[in-house]
Amino acid sequence: MMRKTIEQIANMIKIENDVEQYRERMVQGVIIDSRKAGNGELFVPFQGENTDGHHYVKQALAQGAAAALWQKDVPNPPENLPILIVEDTLKALQQLAKAYRNELSATTVIGITGSNGKTTTKDITAGLLSARFKVQKTEGNYNNHIGLPLTLLSLRKDTEMAVIEMGMSNKGEIELLTNIASPDLAIITNIGESHLQDLGSREAIAQAKLEIIAGLSADGTLIYHGDEPLLTEALEETDVQTKTFGFGESNDLHALKTETLQDGSRFIVNAAPDIEFFLPVLGRHNVSNAMAAMLAAQAAGLSFEEMKTALASIELTKMRMEWVDGIKGSKFINDAYNASPTSMKAAIELAEKMPGFDRKILVLGDMLELGLDEELFHYQVGQSIDGEAIDYVFTFGRLGQFIAAGAKTSLDEERIFAFTDKKELAEKLRSLISGNELILVKASRGVRLEEVIEALSHQE
Repeated sequence: MMRKTIEQIANMIKIENDVEQYRERMVQGVIIDSRKAGNGELFVPFQGENTDGHHYVKQALAQGAAAALWQKDVPNPPENLPILIVEDTLKALQQLAKAYRNELSATTVIGITGSNGKTTTKDITAGLLSARFKVQKTEGNYNNHIGLPLTLLSLRKDTEMAVIEMGMSNKGEIELLTNIASPDLAIITNIGESHLQDLGSREAIAQAKLEIIAGLSADGTLIYHGDEPLLTEALEETDVQTKTFGFGESNDLHALKTETLQDGSRFIVNAAPDIEFFLPVLGRHNVSNAMAAMLAAQAAGLSFEEMKTALASIELTKMRMEWVDGIKGSKFINDAYNASPTSMKAAIELAEKMPGFDRKILVLGDMLELGLDEELFHYQVGQSIDGEAIDYVFTFGRLGQFIAAGAKTSLDEERIFAFTDKKELAEKLRSLISGNELILVKASRGVRLEEVIEALSHQE
């Protein structure tokens, strides 16, 4: 993590008060939560709608923070304490992160964005690179205008590979993040429908994701989903060095064969046709994410044999295609962390193809931030369900009812249940479970649909 004297920090960002008496004080790490103070950190307060972090500056310093920023327009900064007054605390945090990243010349930074699969691709990329390098990655959801700077400032000097996730909801946000992180490699996982509410069209989403090249180093490479024409067409007008992945044969790295298993996927790629890879992560779409990560690993010098070994032991963030034991021998796939039409259809297809179960049940909830066509998107997800492969469909939420309506095109009404109460949903589902069911649970994070799994995941 960043370890600097206050004098050195003053040379990295503009400080507007006299800090001469504290210039030799050492700061290690940066925090935004005063409760985590205690190890000589720099505390950065923000003004929010409901609270103002400046109220906790004295507390942070009393608990062991070495110094704190203070925004210029906030009155009454504490006197006789190591306070660094800046024009804007958020911008100062971002400038500090950018300056620190520029010092890490020996660290390769890999930036990852996309509508779906960012976190999974981040986890797989970090797992592959760990076979040979000292790696750090974005933890949790630290992928925005605050989290990304904190991630960069947490990098150790001896980190060789930093895998940085970049999230967004509006135009211009990826450009801000990529200019702070200055990635050597950039990955765009795909273009889906997430953020249509804010951006209006998939074309606009593609342009927003392509902002990642604004901060790409001059000799850097963009790795992107080559089956997406919105990306391919837009990049024809640039001179950015690129590599593509996907299932189409025109991609630099493409799958020749994929096989769905209960515990993951087996696949073969064109660049190493004699090697069969095993990915202990469910879903054909995650084979696509794995190929993106493999191109990054290849750029870093890993062999496909090394990748084969590393892939087999990949671990993902919780609630992404996570197996959970249910009651009476049933099995849940917990994919309740996030959802879009693209990722939900992919998860449904996975459940349909999964071998070894007597019955298959879908539990699907609202997908958020889809804009004016949100009801149509939900209906189309329902239409995509194969009534021959799926036995029951449960939906939750106002928008989930449109999934149920779409499902009626291929399933009888008595096999479809729409709920707006999770407890009622869980009880009805409990009554249908007899053993050896596969139950897929998927919705947007705000729906908290994993609560259904929690109600039915204890052996009886």
